[in-house]
Amino acid sequence: MTWSIVARDASGALGVIVASRFFAVGALCPHAHSGIGALSTQALVNPLYGPRGLAWLAQGIAPAEVVRSLILADAGREHRQVHLIDAEGKIAAHTGAECIDWCGHVIGEGFSVAGNMLSGPQVIERTAEVYDAARERPFAERMIAAMQAGEAAGGDKRGKQAAALLICTTEAYPALDLRVDDHADPLAELDRLYVKSLERFQPFVACLPGRDRPAGITDRATIEAEIQRFQAERVHPER
Repeated sequence: MTWSIVARDASGALGVIVASRFFAVGALCPHAHSGIGALSTQALVNPLYGPRGLAWLAQGIAPAEVVRSLILADAGREHRQVHLIDAEGKIAAHTGAECIDWCGHVIGEGFSVAGNMLSGPQVIERTAEVYDAARERPFAERMIAAMQAGEAAGGDKRGKQAAALLICTTEAYPALDLRVDDHADPLAELDRLYVKSLERFQPFVACLPGRDRPAGITDRATIEAEIQRFQAERVHPER
């Protein structure tokens, strides 16, 4: 019912993007934590995989062992699909034998694409191809473009409904967490929300309390100046 990318950016950011003909896919499937890893649980989704998988990655357990432990403890394992990446970019994936065709996964350098109930293997192949080729693009834009390419290649064979994007950078909270729960063209709407986030949300979040600046920026004039600087750099990145 779903396909997704889990990835680690060259900056160390970790992310998940997912699309499905399933209401509110972002509520159950994507999981990530800064400095630990990113995971998507799908097909007959097991939401317990997210917290458990990230907790084991945080303990330093290798991704392959994490996936093995997740599925061995689950009697429904053959109906599940899960893939994950750790903070170093190591990846593991499982597609159960009872997942509905077309189903499968492909692992690339610093990313994995997995899907089930798709129109064919070309969906994840095209998603992976576009993601791999877009190394110079910002992380979120790279993932959105790749998923849009997968959609153009056939996507979920039942149609469209929901999409979500989750990115974690340096803090305990996400840098970006966008969801489209029910929409005629969810990836296009997700892209619109991402563009909207660039106006004020992303530079504002950068001013919040964090690891290196526990109080954040509290002066509103300084926050506004940071937002203006962010906007100027977007328009004139060479400056």
